[in-house]
Amino acid sequence: MLFNSFTFMLAFLPLSLLGYFSLNRTLGDRAGKLWLVAASLLFYSWWNPVYLPLILGSMLFNFYVGGRLGRMTASTSDKRRAALIGGVALNLALLGYFKYADFFILNLNWIFRGDLPLLHLVLPLAISFFTFQQIAYLVDSYRGETREYSFFNYALFVTYFPQLIAGPIVHHSEMMPQFADASRRALDTENIARGVFLFSLGLFKKVVVADTLAIWATNAYDVAASVTFVESWVASLAYTLQLYFDFSGYTDMAMGAALMFNIKLPINFAAPYKALDLQDFWRRWHITLGRFLRDYVYIPLGGNRRGEARTWGNLFLTFLLGGLWHGAGWTFVMWGALHGAGLVVHRWWHRAGLRLPNWLARGTTFLFVHITWVFFRATSFDDAVKILRGMLGLEGVVLRESLAGSLGFLRDFGVEFGVMFANVRGTTAGYETEYLLFLAAALLAAVKFRDSNELAANLVFNRRSAVVGAALVAVAIICMSRISEFLYFNF
Repeated sequence: MLFNSFTFMLAFLPLSLLGYFSLNRTLGDRAGKLWLVAASLLFYSWWNPVYLPLILGSMLFNFYVGGRLGRMTASTSDKRRAALIGGVALNLALLGYFKYADFFILNLNWIFRGDLPLLHLVLPLAISFFTFQQIAYLVDSYRGETREYSFFNYALFVTYFPQLIAGPIVHHSEMMPQFADASRRALDTENIARGVFLFSLGLFKKVVVADTLAIWATNAYDVAASVTFVESWVASLAYTLQLYFDFSGYTDMAMGAALMFNIKLPINFAAPYKALDLQDFWRRWHITLGRFLRDYVYIPLGGNRRGEARTWGNLFLTFLLGGLWHGAGWTFVMWGALHGAGLVVHRWWHRAGLRLPNWLARGTTFLFVHITWVFFRATSFDDAVKILRGMLGLEGVVLRESLAGSLGFLRDFGVEFGVMFANVRGTTAGYETEYLLFLAAALLAAVKFRDSNELAANLVFNRRSAVVGAALVAVAIICMSRISEFLYFNF
């Protein structure tokens, strides 16, 4: 079930809220939690019920291992360590089987010129997110930071539907104290209002902005045989902003839906295109994934405690694995490697005491992120090279025919005049100017406007905010001619 569907907005979410608060009031919080777990499992199985036993089995296994880790004493440290390693290994094996088995077979066939058949496994929904969340639970249990003796509560922690499909990746200690707080069990009109505002803003970002920007990005990456200089820059920027508004839209909707239940999810997105450097970017983009990689990969590798060269290696390896987490493909590995290398350069630059003016630092960071998104979006290196060749001007430069009179002298430098966006415009043919204005407005919003968390925190409940919220929903509903998945559902 998608947040941006009428089924979710008009039936699932209202009924979930009604049942949860009604049962909390009449039968107690245990009944309310049971309702919420059942609703979350229905939400998860809506796509494909065949994977419901998978998430249930995963929860049972991790609850058992986490419980054992919590009950073991310090005198059994070797057994505790073995239980943790075994639990984490089996979680990674499950994720690896579904997500990377075919990738592994493809590479084996390429290396050894073999012909092993592919498994053609369908990636279970949200497996990357609920696997990482449960690995964090096991590690926290090993450290003595988490003790959960109720499977019922644990199931709610894992399956809570606002954060189940694409995060944020939450800790047990962030969620369960909120559900245990008696003051949060009754309907709160202010939280409902802020939640509806956040949800509406996210819906607008996804349906109106991201899905519109997707048109040129999809045509450039997946359809066009080649793209010219202007086409490649405009289409790649369309994807850079599509991903921004798609993911921030999902995050807003998740946080808004959770807030309606009086639950505050950790901030996962904080205006990342305002970042002054790459480290700052990763403190703003998919914040909880960055936290997971830092706490459970980078620091266990040694972090910055074993010398500068080792620190650089740890940074690079952490982001290499982060790239692979996003997808089973060498383009994702390249994307992760580029960010790892970029963070190494940033660390060297910072330690050398070098600085750039803020405007240049922000522009350089955005340009680096923008170019590396090419590998993130491309389904193959050929597609990535196609876009990059265009960005370098190796596929020619085509400007509008109407500019030939004033800029005709550019023909001497290889510039052609004709249909400027012939390879990417698709269904927007005839509306290129409007599309470019839309793209410019989206870019301005991404780099200048306050982020959703600030807007929701400072929301004043009056007629103006009600009108703005209603307008966002109305425009989004008008644009919901087709239902599209969020991009992070693929990871």
